[in-house]
Amino acid sequence: MAGSLGKLAFTLPFGDARTSVELAQRAEQDWGYEAIWMAETAGPDSFTLAGAILQATSTLTLGTAIVPVYNRTPAVLAMSAGTLGQLAPGRFRLGLGSSSHAIIGDWNGVPFEAPVSTVRDSVAIIRQALAGEKTSYDGKRLRSKGLRLGCVPPEPVPIYLAGLREKMLNLAGEVSEGLIINFQPVEAMEQILSAYRAGATAAGRDATGDEIVSRFQLAITDDVPAARNIVRAGFGGYLAQPVYNKFIAWCGFEDEARAIRDGFAKRDREAVGKAIHDELIDRIVILGSVDECREKLAGFVAAGVTTPVLAPLAARKEDALRMLEAFAPGRSG
Repeated sequence: MAGSLGKLAFTLPFGDARTSVELAQRAEQDWGYEAIWMAETAGPDSFTLAGAILQATSTLTLGTAIVPVYNRTPAVLAMSAGTLGQLAPGRFRLGLGSSSHAIIGDWNGVPFEAPVSTVRDSVAIIRQALAGEKTSYDGKRLRSKGLRLGCVPPEPVPIYLAGLREKMLNLAGEVSEGLIINFQPVEAMEQILSAYRAGATAAGRDATGDEIVSRFQLAITDDVPAARNIVRAGFGGYLAQPVYNKFIAWCGFEDEARAIRDGFAKRDREAVGKAIHDELIDRIVILGSVDECREKLAGFVAAGVTTPVLAPLAARKEDALRMLEAFAPGRSG
């Protein structure tokens, strides 16, 4: 029998913005989910959709996992977070990260440079602004002077950071109140949490009670080989991005990371798919029957994840609903 599944949450958006709001309402009212974590790539803007969801629900918490620090200034990020903190006091978590070369450099046309310093400076400025202080900060990458936020939230907005490798994990432990992770094998949890807590300890902070949020691609299926092929087709380019490519190498998949990177550079989809072999997929994605998926998730919770965020691998709304309903917290046991 599987162990605890922690504080189960799920990811949005799914489909269009209206569908996502309706799904959030159903998750809260019918299934008992306590949290939603918003992904942001090329779909709905996280802050706009978050505002709609927070107004359409009454109890669940909502976080961004993540919004990048490059394509919005710290002042704009603080204004967005402050607004959501006023709309739903105590229910919003600001999840920040550096994102990737493709999203920042290619899509937004912003140089993806010095991610650790850029994240550090962003957090410092946002904290000053959300506290109602007049900003006065001059960092290695970013600066702000004289901003006094006109939408200070009545309750503090916690800031969580996404981290993959040691330097960003150290920073997250040092300056944030929670960690967001993705695509890690369970065997890597110890080194991830050690790096995070080392950063907290260096800053004189106790991080043992912090929320550890992890998104999991999930497919409840009796055809695991077909699901693996969906992963290969959908995430080859993702794992070829430098930030994730270096991360899976750091997690022990050095040969696979190299083969994915080389195959992607040559536009050789077959080589990329071959490098993303069954064992790699099974260690970073949750596939199988409901009981098998539950057991795998419980293993991650036992290793330190406090909040598993379910991201259904589903093309149809009906399939996504089936997966989320299967894991409804009231039925998790």
